[in-house]
Amino acid sequence: MTDQAAIDRKTALTVPALPRQAIVLGLLAVPLVLVGLMPVPGLVSVTLLAAAGAILLLAVYAVAADQRARPAEGLAAQDLSRMIGDDPSPCLATAADGVVVAQNAAARARFGDRVGQPVVKALSGLLVNAPAVVFRQETGMAETGSARETVFTRNGHVRLTTHRVGDGALWRIDEGVAVATRQGDGIALPMLLASQNGTVLSMNDAMRNLLGQRARSLAAIFGDRQVMSGARMELAGADGPVEATVIEAATGDGRREIYAIPGPDIGPSLSLPAGMLDVLPVPTLLARADGRILSCNAAARALLGVPEGQTELTLDKVVEGPGRLVRDWMQDILEDRLPNRPEVVRALLRADECSVKITLGRVQDDGEARVLAVLQDATDLQSLQQQFAQSQKMQAIGELAGGVAHDFNNLLTAITGHCDLLLLRHDQGDLDYADLVQIHQNANRAASLVGQLLAFSRKQTMKPELIDLRDTMADLTHLLNRLVGERVTLHLSQDPALQPIRADRRLLDQVLMNLVVNARDAMPEGGPIRIVTRMERLDAPMQRGDAVVPTGTYAVIEVSDEGVGIPEDRIVRIFEPFYTTKTVGEGTGLGLSMAYGIVKQSGGYIFADSVVGAGSTFRLYFPAHDWPSETPAPKAPSRAGAAAMPRESTGVVLLVEDEAPVRAFASRALKLKGFSVVEAESGDHALEILDDEGLEVDVFVTDMIMPGRDGPTWVREALRSRPDVGIVFMSGYAEDAYGKFPDIPQAVFLAKPFSLADLSDTVRRQVP
Repeated sequence: MTDQAAIDRKTALTVPALPRQAIVLGLLAVPLVLVGLMPVPGLVSVTLLAAAGAILLLAVYAVAADQRARPAEGLAAQDLSRMIGDDPSPCLATAADGVVVAQNAAARARFGDRVGQPVVKALSGLLVNAPAVVFRQETGMAETGSARETVFTRNGHVRLTTHRVGDGALWRIDEGVAVATRQGDGIALPMLLASQNGTVLSMNDAMRNLLGQRARSLAAIFGDRQVMSGARMELAGADGPVEATVIEAATGDGRREIYAIPGPDIGPSLSLPAGMLDVLPVPTLLARADGRILSCNAAARALLGVPEGQTELTLDKVVEGPGRLVRDWMQDILEDRLPNRPEVVRALLRADECSVKITLGRVQDDGEARVLAVLQDATDLQSLQQQFAQSQKMQAIGELAGGVAHDFNNLLTAITGHCDLLLLRHDQGDLDYADLVQIHQNANRAASLVGQLLAFSRKQTMKPELIDLRDTMADLTHLLNRLVGERVTLHLSQDPALQPIRADRRLLDQVLMNLVVNARDAMPEGGPIRIVTRMERLDAPMQRGDAVVPTGTYAVIEVSDEGVGIPEDRIVRIFEPFYTTKTVGEGTGLGLSMAYGIVKQSGGYIFADSVVGAGSTFRLYFPAHDWPSETPAPKAPSRAGAAAMPRESTGVVLLVEDEAPVRAFASRALKLKGFSVVEAESGDHALEILDDEGLEVDVFVTDMIMPGRDGPTWVREALRSRPDVGIVFMSGYAEDAYGKFPDIPQAVFLAKPFSLADLSDTVRRQVP
């Protein structure tokens, strides 16, 4: 098949279809023409044929307009074919997917017929590592539109040049290229270029003289040791092992550029050349034993922040030592008292925070031992290490919280439950009523602490509900007043027409407490913190940075202070995990990132505005909801849980709980609500009770984690003979810690600690 035939075939395959408008118009014109040709009155026939002609003209116009709008697909391939046809070098034209669509005569003679094959396959017979070369060329074309690389092969050098043409590319291959200057020639420092798999691609004359030959691989030079930048290593030299400091520079194309600086055991002819540091692409400096810097290349000056023209510097004035004096560290290296390992130090002359990874090595310069320092920017690495340490700390807290959550929540369930029972026997006028309310509220706050720890470890799922912010904020204010201290005053202003929002009540409390604590810390001398709730209607989308708040009605919570404020360069990062504006030891950097995540999960938005010296304001936007139409907007019940007795219930409940205090409270609570309760202390005990076929049971209420058979296990066995019984699983762990039970579809989950009302309402809904 000729190249032109291949191009014609590809062009034919890519001919655009007729536009839909032209097809519809053509179908309309056909019946008009047929009717017009039938024996009808002349005027009617002429009218129909004229209408058909007008419709056909419109169809032709649609086709022409569509063709003008479309690019001439295949034109690029034809142009490429004519362009490369007479080129004496092999040329290939590829489509967007890298498949060869055309080749000239020189390419056919060199590679055979490659049309329809990937370009990688076409070049695999010429280049040893064709996929890597093709990848580098495509990367270069994506950045600049063209790429060029000279590759060393067994048969000589091959120069590969590529150009982006339309969606495809043109590849030109020149073999037998005379390379007048290899990379690294003209540099007195020994240097080589290697691939990622350790194959030596080229080396300069200085490296050839040092080794006495051209090495084919890094293993032939360094043995089985891994090449480490800045390390002292032995090279297989012409006259035996050679000590040298090895420096590796990144080339950006996947290859490895390696320099070797001979050590003190080499003769004077191979001592460190003056001014050689400037040719190194990595930050490097040379210093005397007393720390005075003799030479510092441009990359090192930029990294360390050394002012231009300043020469009289010592290393300890440039970097802050790794836990000891820099001068002592240098002496240890010069006298081989310490292994050559990198250390992370801080750049003292930089205006910003900059961590530098520095490796010291001993070299010979003019017959005297010097210290060669290879530098690397480690700011991002240091930040990642700090984040990793913080994440490990929070993971440990999460594991601890998960381990004690079950037992701790059992205790809280017993405390809050018996407190609910006491509240049922006391009126608000009783002397003990206020004390019982305080016990109940503090037990709920203790449960919130466990929930926060579980949220840190992501072991707690959100349980959104409709929340009346007025009552939520009023209840939370009592805790916040004690939290802010005596020098800070808390002012709450609420919109009386505030609509409810849908969110997790406990997580929302956590967000607000975090914002208030941050506001308190921003005012070390004290001051006012203002919390304002209001409704806001957005008739047009509101854009803040990259976030866009859609139109709609929102409940807005504002938390503002008059503190020190947040600088503009920091406020853009305050919601990042582990980022904090506080000093070391005063903040984890997780509070605002968690607040951001909770607000976003609730479908809301959070924004921060700040003026240095004037204070900060955080605004939370939550979509407003309406109360269900079948019930009036309720007043949120008191968190104390003391409520009037609801209607009596009927039914038999099998209560299975290994914790006696929890079982006692749950049993009394259900009996007060009218249920008949049969108690069991384990799953095995429950199955023994169910052996009585005359016992009718409506609901199983069981703990999930118990000695012997756990909750799901004994329930599955019981359902074989009693498939219609309702099921309530209780646990102090999060619901998603166990997943769902598709084989028990009628089961519901009740998280501990729960109140009397929570338990009775849940059981009532499960009665068949």
